[in-house]
Amino acid sequence: MAATRAQAASAGVPTAVFGFEFFDDTLDTRAEVQAEQAARLKLVNAELARLVAESGEMAPVDLQGEAARIAELAPFYKCNGCEADIAGAAGARLEMLGMVRKISNLILTITIKVQEVGGAEKLVRGGQVDIRGNTDESWLRGVRYLMKNRILAPGQPPLDPG
Repeated sequence: MAATRAQAASAGVPTAVFGFEFFDDTLDTRAEVQAEQAARLKLVNAELARLVAESGEMAPVDLQGEAARIAELAPFYKCNGCEADIAGAAGARLEMLGMVRKISNLILTITIKVQEVGGAEKLVRGGQVDIRGNTDESWLRGVRYLMKNRILAPGQPPLDPG
C-alpha cells in the first residue's frame, strides 16, 4: 500500500481545483468591504493552488477553457453538483471545492472537500476550520491548516480513486 501511495503521489491525481467561494452572512454590501473580501478570496485561492501544486498528490488540471461556464454556474454551493461535468470535461478524476463563510467580522468558517468526479461524487477528504479575525493572515492560516492537517495529513489512504 505504501508503494501505491508513493506512485500516486509522484504522478499526482488529475484534480479540478475550483477553489474557495465566499458566503457572507453579514450581508455587508459596502463597496470597500466587498472589494476587500474579493481580494482576500483571490489571495487564499492562489495559496490553495500553490499548496495543491506542491503537494505531489494532486495534479491541477487546466480549467481556463471552462472559465465562462464556471462563471455562469457559480456559485457551486447552489448548483447541486453541476461542477462535476466541468471537472470531467477537463480530464479530472478529483475535484476540490471550498467555502469561506463570514459569520461576522470576527468569526469565519473555512471548509474544503476533495471528491471523486462522476457518478456518486464520493467524498475522499475534507475538513473545516473556524478562524477568528477577518484578515489576510487569518484566512491564509486557515487554508494552510486545512491543507496540512486535513487534506494532506500523513497516514490517509491514497487520493487516487482508481
